[in-house]
Amino acid sequence: MITKTAMIAVIGRPNVGKSTLVNAMVGEKISIVSPKPQTTRYRIFGVAERGDTQLVFADTPGFHKARNKLGEYMVKVVAESVSDVDAACLVVEPKANVGRQEELLIERIKELGIPAVLVINKIDTVEKEELLPVIAAYAERHEFDAIVPVSAKKNDGIEILIDELLKFSAEGPQLFPDDMMTDQTERQLCAEIIREKMLMALESEVPHGVNVEITGFKEREDGVDEIDATIYCEKQSHKGIIIGKNGEMLKKIGEAARADMEKMIDAKVFLQTWVKVKENWRDSGANLKSFGFSEE
Repeated sequence: MITKTAMIAVIGRPNVGKSTLVNAMVGEKISIVSPKPQTTRYRIFGVAERGDTQLVFADTPGFHKARNKLGEYMVKVVAESVSDVDAACLVVEPKANVGRQEELLIERIKELGIPAVLVINKIDTVEKEELLPVIAAYAERHEFDAIVPVSAKKNDGIEILIDELLKFSAEGPQLFPDDMMTDQTERQLCAEIIREKMLMALESEVPHGVNVEITGFKEREDGVDEIDATIYCEKQSHKGIIIGKNGEMLKKIGEAARADMEKMIDAKVFLQTWVKVKENWRDSGANLKSFGFSEE
């Protein structure tokens, strides 16, 4: 029976592995990941339970300098996500220099007076002795409640980190029902899976200018889930790239997405995709609101 809870904000600059870390702590893939920065666009909750305690992780967009209205929304989400939590995980790479984004996030942590754990991710990419100057550099900036080196990708150090985060739990009602690992619906998860495959398959700016909407989701009599998805991009030229020669790129994206959807839903999926152009939607308040990037 859950009698204690803790809300933990997972914050950091783009591409430090926040979503991979949350997936590792939850034990399921609830956030999409890619080598490209700014993969996560909004706050996603992931849930893990240990004994009588429920930990709720808020996976947040990478903290960056906004270049459009979508970027402004993402930065605001990060600031607000830290405002009402029991603790924060500041995720950094194993580099001894503390960057401007990290400085600003540490300032925010200090302003709010919340406990914070420094998570040094990607330790599988460096030698152990290289971590000492990283620890020293951050310890100079802030008195963290704990400093935990991990490799989210290799699931190394995750339970040590969770043990530290359990210390911030307090008596309180269960925040999410049993067996619920995320606040995302199946529709949202399917849309994000398609976007992940586009991030992996497409080069440069094109995948950052796309958004995916699930416009149809029904179970047929033969037990197959029929899913209709519309991919929105910002330019006509991008539409051509997404579709590819003879539709090959869109087919590749669709096949990869369908395979992941079938694993998640545990059913056969018939996926249909369409590509439409909404010029400069990332700088349109009305389009952002229609896509669910609301400030409310």
